[in-house]
Amino acid sequence: MAAAAAETQMGDGAPPPGALYSFGTPWPELNQGLTYTDTFRCADADAATTLIEFYSTNHKSSAPLPGWIKRIRNGQITVDGEVVTDPDMTLVDGSKLVYHRFPWQEPFAPYLLEVLYEDDDMVALNKPSGLQVLPKGLFQQRTVLAQLQLKDWKMASSCRFKRKDVQSHPVPVHRLGRGTSGLLLCAKTKVAKVRLASYFAEGAINAAKKRDKSEFSEERKISKFYRALVTGILDDDEVVVTQPIGLVHYPGVAEGLYAACSSGKPAMSKVCVLERLAHQNHTLVQVEIHSGRPHQIRIHLAYIGHPLVDDPLYGIGGHPNFVEPESTGTDSSFASDGGYERPLQPVPGDCGYHLHAHWLVLCHPTTNKVIKHIYNLGQMVKITAPLPQILQTREERRAAAEQTGG
Repeated sequence: MAAAAAETQMGDGAPPPGALYSFGTPWPELNQGLTYTDTFRCADADAATTLIEFYSTNHKSSAPLPGWIKRIRNGQITVDGEVVTDPDMTLVDGSKLVYHRFPWQEPFAPYLLEVLYEDDDMVALNKPSGLQVLPKGLFQQRTVLAQLQLKDWKMASSCRFKRKDVQSHPVPVHRLGRGTSGLLLCAKTKVAKVRLASYFAEGAINAAKKRDKSEFSEERKISKFYRALVTGILDDDEVVVTQPIGLVHYPGVAEGLYAACSSGKPAMSKVCVLERLAHQNHTLVQVEIHSGRPHQIRIHLAYIGHPLVDDPLYGIGGHPNFVEPESTGTDSSFASDGGYERPLQPVPGDCGYHLHAHWLVLCHPTTNKVIKHIYNLGQMVKITAPLPQILQTREERRAAAEQTGG
């Protein structure tokens, strides 16, 4: 039975501070499982290929050999629509293979999302830490995208009839790490999706061309500002980091892990000190990013010797805190679903660090008006995601306390 959607709007009780309203549907205990489809192509007409040979060779990153044998014998593989439980079945060229992954209980994830800004073209959300944006790995249902799909997005009838590019639901146009909270932009229309994506792409291109800090603040279609708590005390009030980011080998992550890498793609971050917390040996910083490489802020801050406080993955130098596991991922070790056991070492989706997408400035994707300040200054509006208390300066905490009469 589907759970009822929860929504708190203006007029239906007080919305969360700084938000227009919040929405979300509680997660079911189990997701719906997954199916993976392949078409078998015989490279050598004289060589026979068995079902287990196909899966253990082509999808060895999903499960070890014994795991694939277990999945086949469980009846999780169909060949041309028929369940096959014999691992040694010989495949015929052109056969359609489908692996059915059983439903599973995904790890805990929050489900409520706050709406910070909304118009006919886009919506800005406040994403909580612990919620993944798009499906990947263990999280196939407990994602921001799933909540966007579940909500009934009511649009004005005039807009619905006049515009043919309106999507059935908004879609994220960039990503935030699972452990990162804050502002996430989503497009309601195809035009907005293309243009907003191009804004982010332009930032990455500019980062490759311009390494001079004097050019950092020049006019751009979109600018993103984050708040972070880092280890140690930064000496300089401002640091521009241009270390490239690329993929490196990392056990338990089949496609590799993003890290500081001289052969990687260009990336640029501007770090500004907001407050030095000497008694804790921490520094509160604002980070403006030009490019949007995966885990860029975590990597860049670690690269300059100041990893995020409680970051389980990235250490000084922008490389993973890695100790070779003793027996993880061997052919004799597999989980109950046949796949590899979860790695003992940290992985990119692990949370614990303090990073928040605080605010952004952008040109509207269809009107080209600059959305800049939260106050009404003509056409200018600033989209801001309220800060967690741990990322507030002393002055910000004092102001918040005065507002609430604390």
